[in-house]
Amino acid sequence: MSASMTVNELYPRWLVAKEKKAPVALFDVRSMDEYRSGHVPGATLIPLNTLMARVDEFPKQGDVFLICHSGARSAQAVDYLARQAGHTNVINVAGGTMAWKQAGYPVDQA
Repeated sequence: MSASMTVNELYPRWLVAKEKKAPVALFDVRSMDEYRSGHVPGATLIPLNTLMARVDEFPKQGDVFLICHSGARSAQAVDYLARQAGHTNVINVAGGTMAWKQAGYPVDQA
């Protein structure tokens, strides 16, 4: 089973990193249009359909968080990275961007 974290568990870690001006390895696996409609600030877009070609862009060290709209596509991405690419540090953000927005956390649009 893959590791998972709720947005309420992720938010404090994201906030501390933001305050320290430190990067968070957070990857949004939705489409470009979905990403532009609202994403977690600092999230890097790597659409699920490009994942296999871009697997080297995911760090092998430290926690790597994957997020999508509700958590289904990011769970697929976590599973792929763990099983096929040997990543042991990937974490699915359960509830995804939808839960992030519902919690009232900040969102960037662009």
